[in-house]
Amino acid sequence: MGIKPQGQVSWQRKSFYLYGLVEPVTGESFYWEFSRLDAQCFQKFLDVFSTTYSNELNLIQMDNGSFHKSLSLKWPDNIIPIFQPPHSPELNPIERLWEYIKAQLSWEQCTSLDELRQKLKQVLESISPDAIASLCGWDYITSALLSATS
Repeated sequence: MGIKPQGQVSWQRKSFYLYGLVEPVTGESFYWEFSRLDAQCFQKFLDVFSTTYSNELNLIQMDNGSFHKSLSLKWPDNIIPIFQPPHSPELNPIERLWEYIKAQLSWEQCTSLDELRQKLKQVLESISPDAIASLCGWDYITSALLSATS
């Protein structure tokens, strides 16, 4: 009869989160990196975005993630949230961009988080606004967003 060895395994995992917004018609984009995916970081993201685009009224379409709907959020005056129906990522323009980015990085082997950051930065810098508009600005998406503003 064998003896099963016992030991403690503590996997060291490191991560970062890229928050992003796209304008599906023009392909303009805005990204910010955070260490966590939570309401506190999302609030900082909204504040930075609001300040960057302070002279514009901004509609932000998003899923129903708990951090998007946190009661602690203070929505800036120049941002109007639009929540898409549950389980419908195909309605959110940025989801197509995330798919594209993941495909570009799928065969990359990074030995550190900094190396992954650098490769992600290269992918983001290589995507033109026209390419983003092509990926994210499908007719049904732009029609839905335009009807939401009418």
